[in-house]
Amino acid sequence: MLSRPKPGESEVDLLRFQSQFLAAGAAPAVQLVKKGSRSGGDANPDRPPLQDHRDVVMLDNLPDLPPALVPAPPKRARPSPGHPLPEHEDPEERLNRHDKHITAVLTKIIERDTSSVAVNLPVPCGVAFPPVFHRSQGRQGKPATSGKRSIFAQEIAARRASEAKVPPVGEVASTLHPPEGAATCEALTPREQGSQLPWNSYSFQGPHLVTGKGLKSQEAEQEAQTIHEENVVRLQAMAPEEILQEQQRLLAQLDPSLVAFLRSHSRTCEQAEEKAMGEQRPGGRSAEVTGEEPIMPTSASEPRQEDKLEPGAPALALPVTPQKEWLHMDTVELEKLHWTRDLPPLRRQQTQERMQARFSLQGELLAPSVDLPTHLGLHHHGEEAERAGYSLQELFHLTRSQVSQQRALALHVLAQVIGRAQAGEFGDRLVGSVLRLLLDAGFLFLLRFSLDDRVDGVIAAAVRALRALLVAPGDEELLDSTFSWYHGALVFPLMPSQEDKEDEDEDEEPPAEKAKRKSPEEGNRPPSDLARHDVIKGLLATNLLPRLRYLLEVTCPGPSAVLDILAVLIRVARHSLESATRVLECPRLIETVIQEFLPTSWSPMGVRPTLSLHRVPCAPAMKLLRVLASAGRNIAARLLSGFDLRSRLCRFIAEAPQDLALPPEEAETLSTEAFRLWAVAASYGQGGDLYRELYPVLIRALQAVPKELSSPSPQPLALQRAASLLTVLTQLTLAAGSTTPEPRSDSAEASVSSTPSSITWTQVSGLQPLVEPCLRQTLKLLPTPETWSALGPVPTACLLFLDAYYQAWSQQPGLCPGDWLQDTERLSEELLLPLLSQPALGRLWDSLGCCSPLCNPQSCAPAPEALPSLVSLGCAGGHPPLSLAGSASPFPFLTALLSLFNTLGWIHKGLCGQLAAVLAAPGLQNYFLQCVAPVAAPHLTPFSAWALRHEYHLQHLALALAQRAATLQPVSATSAALYHGMALALLSRLLPGSEHLAHELLLSCVFRLEFLPERASGGPEAADFSDRLSLGSGGDLGCGRGTLLAQACQDLPSIRSCYLTHCSLARASLLASQALHRGELQRVPALLLPVAKEPLLPTDWPFLPLIQLYHRASDSPSGLPPADTVGTAMHALQWVLVLESWRPQALRAVPPAARLARLMCVFLVDSELFRETPIQRLVAALLARLCQPEVLPNLNLDCPLPGLTSFPDLYANFLEHFEAVSFGDHLFGALVLLPLQRRFSVTLRLALFGEHVGALRALGLPLTQLPVSLESYTAPPEDNLALLQLYFRALVTGALQSHWCPVLYAVAVAHVNSFIFCQDPKSLDEVKAARRSMLQKTWLLADEGLRQHLLHYKLPNSALPEGFELYPQLPPLRQQYLQRLISGVLQNGVSET
Repeated sequence: MLSRPKPGESEVDLLRFQSQFLAAGAAPAVQLVKKGSRSGGDANPDRPPLQDHRDVVMLDNLPDLPPALVPAPPKRARPSPGHPLPEHEDPEERLNRHDKHITAVLTKIIERDTSSVAVNLPVPCGVAFPPVFHRSQGRQGKPATSGKRSIFAQEIAARRASEAKVPPVGEVASTLHPPEGAATCEALTPREQGSQLPWNSYSFQGPHLVTGKGLKSQEAEQEAQTIHEENVVRLQAMAPEEILQEQQRLLAQLDPSLVAFLRSHSRTCEQAEEKAMGEQRPGGRSAEVTGEEPIMPTSASEPRQEDKLEPGAPALALPVTPQKEWLHMDTVELEKLHWTRDLPPLRRQQTQERMQARFSLQGELLAPSVDLPTHLGLHHHGEEAERAGYSLQELFHLTRSQVSQQRALALHVLAQVIGRAQAGEFGDRLVGSVLRLLLDAGFLFLLRFSLDDRVDGVIAAAVRALRALLVAPGDEELLDSTFSWYHGALVFPLMPSQEDKEDEDEDEEPPAEKAKRKSPEEGNRPPSDLARHDVIKGLLATNLLPRLRYLLEVTCPGPSAVLDILAVLIRVARHSLESATRVLECPRLIETVIQEFLPTSWSPMGVRPTLSLHRVPCAPAMKLLRVLASAGRNIAARLLSGFDLRSRLCRFIAEAPQDLALPPEEAETLSTEAFRLWAVAASYGQGGDLYRELYPVLIRALQAVPKELSSPSPQPLALQRAASLLTVLTQLTLAAGSTTPEPRSDSAEASVSSTPSSITWTQVSGLQPLVEPCLRQTLKLLPTPETWSALGPVPTACLLFLDAYYQAWSQQPGLCPGDWLQDTERLSEELLLPLLSQPALGRLWDSLGCCSPLCNPQSCAPAPEALPSLVSLGCAGGHPPLSLAGSASPFPFLTALLSLFNTLGWIHKGLCGQLAAVLAAPGLQNYFLQCVAPVAAPHLTPFSAWALRHEYHLQHLALALAQRAATLQPVSATSAALYHGMALALLSRLLPGSEHLAHELLLSCVFRLEFLPERASGGPEAADFSDRLSLGSGGDLGCGRGTLLAQACQDLPSIRSCYLTHCSLARASLLASQALHRGELQRVPALLLPVAKEPLLPTDWPFLPLIQLYHRASDSPSGLPPADTVGTAMHALQWVLVLESWRPQALRAVPPAARLARLMCVFLVDSELFRETPIQRLVAALLARLCQPEVLPNLNLDCPLPGLTSFPDLYANFLEHFEAVSFGDHLFGALVLLPLQRRFSVTLRLALFGEHVGALRALGLPLTQLPVSLESYTAPPEDNLALLQLYFRALVTGALQSHWCPVLYAVAVAHVNSFIFCQDPKSLDEVKAARRSMLQKTWLLADEGLRQHLLHYKLPNSALPEGFELYPQLPPLRQQYLQRLISGVLQNGVSET
């Protein structure tokens, strides 16, 4: 036995093994079957076959070197077995022989024979060059040809036509003398030819498609005629049906383009022959047969009409007449001169159909009917060429032009369009929003791509368009003009308040942790996705800040581009703390801004515009630093310490504006911004060391303020600078008066908060004698409204400084209190009390209602181009004078005046009563009445949030002054009730950032006994008397509502503690708000307020303790109620009862259905709470208030309720709890029965009778204690068949009986009786069958009492024990109906089931 090869053996060994195997003659393990060669034979036929046909490896003829790597020869297809290829047959001939398709006839190519073609040699001439053929030589006197054909093609066609005028003799003869019975195809148009049947034309003139052209001259005509005769013979031998069938088969097989070519060729030949016949035989029959022209498209038919014009008339109205002497104008090409024609006449719009908006180069919207001259450059577009202006689509297309000027022009026009759209110039003339359309089209990223352009003009235009998109000019003007108001430096971030859904449940996280957690997720989101929700975030994701830094640092753009870039950076910094931090941390951005645009030395500038702003001080650069510092105290500290900002502040404040070697307006603005930046830093207690260095400068500037105020026409910029100076002094005075707070161990800023102030009281104590004359000077101008309005924020800034001055003075521990008490008395007697008696001040109070955004919600309407993803205040169009932001607004001055009065009343309680006389102003009283009235609050927009915040400051200060006065002297009942109603309304409206105000209201005004005059004026007794009148003499008052109200007034301190616990606000926000309002500068974290998504407290805040009890009980795993549940529930119910009885307008925003749901939560807390006697009495009193005739119609359980996903789900849970723990409690049962009234959803009744039938046995509420009338349950009749069947089943089975559920027993009997005796012919068959079945079963009932009730029911009557009246005997109609039904049953002998 042969062994197998082993590893390590060579090829010689393998060959030796093969020889041994062959010599042994053993049978192989595998049978090898060899197929035929692909080439059809053996590759080497001379070689003898091997023995046994075995596959043997031979190495004799193998070359020593491997073959070269060359491409293998192409493989040929192997023939199938039994069909070998012939050796000498051409494959092409075999393919043509088997090709049965019609295209085989058309694809055979025969080379053209040129042997008989005459060769024309050039004619010799005596000139250097042969004469050139001139086109006008053969075209004179001929009209211009038509159609879109080149001049060369037209000349060739004309020469061919002239050569074809002499046809062969045979053709002319056959044309002039056609045989009898032959049809003249040349005279028929294509349409007429299509109408002729093919079997009516058996004789043909000659071939048309096959002419023999290209063959030898002696064979051409003979071959063509032979083919023609074969075709004619074949056609004559076919039947008409076969001809049509073959025609359809050919058309289906041929290429459609080939068919079109053949038809066009035939049509051309026919037209040429028709023209020849018309010339030779003008009176022939063919002219009469041709009745219509071929149908052609509009583009081809118009030139043919132009060809038929008279030779003298021009084909087109060209602006100039072409002359033959002009170069290349000897032949007029009309289609190429079409663009030189005048524009078509402007189409007048006859309908209200929408048209595409077009804009001028200045961004103005052009009316569709406006007709403008063409030299304005507004007609360079293809669509609607007659209309002037460019559409947004065309402008977008132009921004991608290769010409830089066109790109810059398009961006400039788009910037103008955006600016006008934001200003509201387009109004309702456009459908939709321009900004939304642009952003959806990708305009934001188009601008970002344009910023990367290489051309400076395009970059400048892109920056201008970006500024127009992001920055609303009115917003910055508004925020700058109100900087010196009461807390005017505090602003809301201009970021969208509608966050993603995944962020809605994350409000409790600290902002720092939330930002860290979200940053990687936002980094993974594409910029386009971010931009849909927030435009600023989307831009920052495209590396906008490094690009802007590069433009400022490297490219050095022009002044306008620099101002635009700085404006964009300011808008980005106003977005949020995160965006401001990114601006600060962008590499070399702030360094470039400070070094290039806030230098300490520069060349003097003249009045003329400068060519570059680099190395020149720029006010927007200072403003950018101020906005960044407003975002947080850490940013302000980094700016002051890390960027050498102190030297810049000293440089621009120490020198007067007129000495800064800058244009006057720029110098005033730069100095103002420097003061504002210092004021922002001083708001954190920073920058106090500059006060000692700049003290002489500040005193000199403060001494110049009265002179500026006394000028006949004060400059607005100078007044803004004076107000900013006073604001700086106000913050520095607060810093000097703030005591060093005790460090907190749990505070992250304990070390920063404990830093003592660098300013002492002695350094600022001398400022008051300088500021008071300024205030006196301004108050002299109060009687003249025009001059008073021109003063701007200066009077407000003076009052706020005096407020801070006296507040800081009273906090100095080492000073004598008598000093500031005497000074406050002097100020009151000399200045403030005389001011209260001025009629001009009364006019300011009277104008509060006109300027209030709360009383005029339309003044806070969103801007026409407001977008959720791009927040702006919407102040582009300005504000009217009589508005909160207008020039004649009384809010800033009156708010500052009330703030000063509160401070003086807090310091000197003897002055509080005198100063509180300002609250008796009729204008203020009327304003409070308007605010308390049930009016819809304005929709929360960025501007409304800003405006309402300033209005709420005035309301809170007025209430605080009233509360201080109420502790010292009695307040009239009318005023006390008004103040209390105003406090309740303000508490539910306060926005984020006003946590301190909400806390103060809960501590003082809301639960103040002096503001509840009803307790001492017979309010409880009046409540008892009202309940007795409404319930009647038979009503069970139990513990009257008056007693409950009196007890609630006694428990008012406990009620306040309960609400302070359960209405607690976020601790961090509350501490920040307290630091801002109390002047604790070391604890102020930022001047950027939280995002105003919604008010601080919900509208149903009086029910918050009850709701929290319900949620805690639901979330408790042990099921045990929280501690002091009874006290919390009792205090909340007491307060709700007080509001329901004496302040119903405070709960008007809470629907009655929502109040009912909150009361039901009391019973769901646990199984014992509702059994407590105080809870029982309070809930019964509140339920009686809900069931009053004036409240009950407003009880709607089908509408969505705030804070509740589904009332049916709550009611199902309520039924389960009632069935488990009620034990027949009547109050619990009354709440179960109240939603079962007929007008409410049938789902509630089906839940009781279908799923909780066992609860019927516990519903033992007597009819006399039903809080609503029984008719509200029985009328109108029930129409739900399923519920009626459940009613009947509960009655028949005994689950519902009158002695344990009298109310629902009467209701079920009433509805079943109405149903079984209903004879409505429109009822469905199913309903009729159910009615008959139910009546038959009623007649056969064994319970005689139930049978009597169901058949003889008459009317509901809660005075009777059963709850309804009965017929002594059935009415005749019912008796007859019953007899008919019963007789039918007796006849059938069986009852229907």
